[in-house]
Amino acid sequence: MRIALFPGSFDPFTNGHLDVVRRGTALFDEIIIAIGNNSSKTRYLPVEQMTAMIEDVFRDEPRVSVQAYKGLTADFAREVGARYLLRGLRNTTDFEYENTIAQANRHVNPELETVFLITSPTLAAISSTIIREIHRFGGNVDGFVPFQLPPFQH
Repeated sequence: MRIALFPGSFDPFTNGHLDVVRRGTALFDEIIIAIGNNSSKTRYLPVEQMTAMIEDVFRDEPRVSVQAYKGLTADFAREVGARYLLRGLRNTTDFEYENTIAQANRHVNPELETVFLITSPTLAAISSTIIREIHRFGGNVDGFVPFQLPPFQH
């Protein structure tokens, strides 16, 4: 079984993330969307809420699951039997950042291979950060996420 971990904070999960997962299902037998707990970030939406929303998006795709985790991504991959990390790249800045992380993950878990998918051009401008800012100030983000975000709580 080719099991891939698609790790991230997914705060929120975007249509760009959705695209990477859908395309990844052609490459892997199973994809685990892994919502990490980044100790240096305060979440916009609770992990439990995001997990439920993503699970609903993939309710008809039994090869895609969602799990929250703490600790090192490479260790979590080993724990769930994933030998691949799936990552999306929007631009060269993403590549520089992701390449460094891929090397560190490989150091921690030498059997872990990172696979990069280039973001579809129509989705390359989407980022969770931009979506949070638009949403926080009452803007419409429906075209950027595969579900409706709850109203922002001030």
